[in-house]
Amino acid sequence: MKKRYTITAALPYANGPLHIGHLAGAYIAADIYARFLRLQNHDVCFVSGSDEHGAAITIKAMRENTTPQAIVDKYHHIIKKSFEDFGIEFDIYHRTTAPIHYDTSQEFFLELLDKNAFEVIESEQYYDETAHQFLADRYIIGTCPNCGNENAYGDQCEKCGSSLSPTELIRPKSTISGDTPILKKTKHWYLKLNEQEAWLKQWLNNEDKKDWKAHVLGQCNAWLDNGLQPRAMTRDLDWGIPVPLEDAKNKVLYVWLDAPIGYISATKDWANANGKDWKDYWQNDKTELVHFIGKDNIVFHCIIFPSILHTTDNYIVPTNVPANAFMNLEGNKISTSKNWAVWLHEYLEEFPNKQDELRYVLIANMPENKDSEFTWQDFQDKVNNELVATYGNFVNRIISLINKYYDGNIDYQLQKSMAENDSILKTTIDATLKNIENYILKFKFKDALNELMSFAREGNKFLAETEPWKLYTKNPDKTKDILSIGLDWVYALGVLSQPLLPFTAKKIFALLNTEIPNNLDCYHYTIKNNKINKATLLFEKIEDSQIEFQIEKLKNTLATTEINTVAPPKENIAYEDFDKLDIRTGKIVSAKKVEKADKLLELLVDVGFEQRTIVSGIAEHFSADEIVGQEVAVLVNLAPKKLRGIMSNGMILMAEDENGKLVFVNAKNISSGNIIR
Repeated sequence: MKKRYTITAALPYANGPLHIGHLAGAYIAADIYARFLRLQNHDVCFVSGSDEHGAAITIKAMRENTTPQAIVDKYHHIIKKSFEDFGIEFDIYHRTTAPIHYDTSQEFFLELLDKNAFEVIESEQYYDETAHQFLADRYIIGTCPNCGNENAYGDQCEKCGSSLSPTELIRPKSTISGDTPILKKTKHWYLKLNEQEAWLKQWLNNEDKKDWKAHVLGQCNAWLDNGLQPRAMTRDLDWGIPVPLEDAKNKVLYVWLDAPIGYISATKDWANANGKDWKDYWQNDKTELVHFIGKDNIVFHCIIFPSILHTTDNYIVPTNVPANAFMNLEGNKISTSKNWAVWLHEYLEEFPNKQDELRYVLIANMPENKDSEFTWQDFQDKVNNELVATYGNFVNRIISLINKYYDGNIDYQLQKSMAENDSILKTTIDATLKNIENYILKFKFKDALNELMSFAREGNKFLAETEPWKLYTKNPDKTKDILSIGLDWVYALGVLSQPLLPFTAKKIFALLNTEIPNNLDCYHYTIKNNKINKATLLFEKIEDSQIEFQIEKLKNTLATTEINTVAPPKENIAYEDFDKLDIRTGKIVSAKKVEKADKLLELLVDVGFEQRTIVSGIAEHFSADEIVGQEVAVLVNLAPKKLRGIMSNGMILMAEDENGKLVFVNAKNISSGNIIR
């Protein structure tokens, strides 16, 4: 039965180009899903676009001494071209600076206001007296109170992953002037998420969520268990969508209110251009809404945006949010700031026309439920040993044999749709298609790819068992039958490859000299003029020299980064400032994981004059058992702070090595409680 789907893929920030982590995190998965549904003749609207507002854009503009508009214009076109080059087939790739998006976002704000969804709260926020402006969260850096990272942002520590508010930072500084900001009163419109809590708990724990990924529901329920609080939906900025109220001068909509609405404004633009009604895709209960994102956006797509949609009473909420984890690169996290990435535009310069080779490896290693790893050696192995040796080899042998024996001409009465008459092949095709469908609809794209490769392996097995190259001189009629089955097998492989390896599928149909199908019928096709084309390789082996070049390129990046990442000394302070710090030797007495917090450990630390509970964001670097008895340095006069419901009374001092690994700062063989001067 034909169904309607609205499929969204996360809006990438228009402040830099795309890398493999982006493709593996959201876009390949979304593209496979959309392609497959289209081939099943469902009604599909697949949208994304550039996220062009927010502090990240303005920071980039300041660094490059240009305007935010110039930044987003530049990177929107770079990002859009990368998607096109890699065959990510959006129905529309939009941008949040489009006039229709401004109108739609402001309409949402006013509707939420009309439904009493906001609470106006006056609070003290950081203000840069030199720059004469309030500071967005990302304009403030300081020391993370959880892990000691000295470059944590005002909304999040990227080292330990803790969500923060700017006032939690130790020694905050403005990224604009470098000065210490002051607290100044301002008012903002807060979405009353606390009033959505009961509905969200019921919605997220319904029986229909049994197919959702465990880590998605786990992260959502952790937020709900901690209790939801009102969240500001406006910001004091001059770059963004203006708040449409007279008493909100110089305020803009928070980017996380503005950005998801970009899916809706993109759909409106697409619908207007294609004679569609956009409301069918956002306000019809029979439409399925699926968000493809990375794990860092789960809360926004599963709690905040659904709350906004639900409050309006008109909009549907997500059917599923199959968020992926992160893909790492050669043992380290992908980092755009450190240039530790495989950039898509550079990949195509160095591996021209090899989109599907990368797509194949990224699907095979897709971080569907946990973080995964991309290495260049694995890339070479998978291309050479799987795509070349198995998939490409099978297709090449069939095409080459028909050209060798019959000059590519199939006028020798090869039976059309032999696959329907050959029970073994038909059974194999039907089972493969059913399995691929099952896996794709359950967002198990790695398993779907494995099914496709199993089908290619079975083709090679069929050739090995029938050996038509030996049979030809003895029984040419039987050889025709074998090659007829092989021809159908290749066509079916092309059909089944369309959602997963679209560039390769097109190459197969070109070799067969047949039309590209718009459905999943593996049996009925017509070869033009009854003649196939000459064999050309679908894939080429990746040479050692190519891999060595890529590895060396990354090594050079790492070496350059290591030179540049040694933190410069901070500005001088008065002796009296240092003297305020009470740093003591201590010893960890016990340690345990903090429930529902992957990065936090609850420590009991002997600091000489007493034993203290300290919550520390070091769980990714140490297990609880291995650090009991560890000698540590402790800042003991840090103001107590409640973290995940636990009162933390102090901070363990840590250092970071060249690989980003935390190590303890300690003075060995000195009893606890001694002052470190």
